[in-house]
Amino acid sequence: MTHAAAARFVLATCFLVLLFNGGARFAIGLLLPLMEEELAWTRSELSLNVTVFMVLFASVLLFVGVLVDRVGAGTVLGAGVLLSALGLGAMGFIEHPWQALLLYGVIFALGSAGTSVTPVGVLLSRWYPHRLGMANSIAISGMGLGQLLVIAALAAQLAHIGWRGSFLALGAATLVCILPVVLVARRTAIPAADSGREAGTLREALASRRLWMLLAIYAICGFQVFLMATHVVAFAVDEGVGALLAGNMLAFMGLTGLGGVLLTGLLNDRFGPVLPTVICFALRTVLFAVLLVSREPAVIVGMVLLFGVTFWITAPLTVVFGREIAAMSLLGTVTGLITMVHHSAGGLGALVGGAVFDAYGSYDAAFLLMLVLSAAALVLTLALPAPPRRGP
Repeated sequence: MTHAAAARFVLATCFLVLLFNGGARFAIGLLLPLMEEELAWTRSELSLNVTVFMVLFASVLLFVGVLVDRVGAGTVLGAGVLLSALGLGAMGFIEHPWQALLLYGVIFALGSAGTSVTPVGVLLSRWYPHRLGMANSIAISGMGLGQLLVIAALAAQLAHIGWRGSFLALGAATLVCILPVVLVARRTAIPAADSGREAGTLREALASRRLWMLLAIYAICGFQVFLMATHVVAFAVDEGVGALLAGNMLAFMGLTGLGGVLLTGLLNDRFGPVLPTVICFALRTVLFAVLLVSREPAVIVGMVLLFGVTFWITAPLTVVFGREIAAMSLLGTVTGLITMVHHSAGGLGALVGGAVFDAYGSYDAAFLLMLVLSAAALVLTLALPAPPRRGP
């Protein structure tokens, strides 16, 4: 296999891995109302599964990044696929809250971390060092497409197979469709790292004010994304949107996200990562302001789909920001740290959404908080200092 063909195969593998990762991770937002009805659990109890998932997922991302730097992304991706399939499939048999916490909150969290943008981004940074923005955007567009295809497929069959059958189908598809491709990609030789970025230490990276501001920005982003992903279907149904339309609305957020992430790649490769990040939070500021003043079903659908445009914008930029700060040999570690903060805050966002609804019977207070956070992230992004100068 030529170098160009190998690079394309690796990119396609990363795309497919993230397609299933994105679809499976956000499926619980579609299945939550049915789980609530059958199991008689509160939304806070159901949201706690997402919170545990996100906290553990985030907590191990730094370790995943270190592991990628040491043993390679292929090994990490293969192990992640196996754990994801086990956790998802077994969710079809749960009867008690502790079982959901173990299978979804622990096992699937570990598998999802192993198949996340952290190993994918580091792997692609070696194959596409000069077109990293677009390569990452293409791979991460798989998450948007997965959210569209996987959730739309589940929504279409939900009346026939139920939420239990949906989890079983997700586990089987992950094992059968993803694992063989990852095993082939694992045997593909990885190009040598860019030696001009080998110098540097983790201590130097942690001393960067730019890094700490990025951590705050990514924390806000994660909080917003996972609050919306977990509660948007329930919110829409509560406000009079039909259940089928609400489920498909979550799926079509992936389609609008696909356009947003591809545009991000183009903008990043031409202007750098700050401009698409500014666009992301400026748009969110407007959207949450609108949701606070209007509850018309058509407005809700339109605003949620526009939020989908911003859904994945910061994801392909993580490794780009990381490469501006860290040496190549530390890229997995720093990227894992940024993503860890993003997803830890995401778990908090999912829990806060459920707690706000249980306390007030609506999501108004949550949307007000989201508006304030969007404006804060926009200000932080505009205030980012220039990246430190690195080797050629």
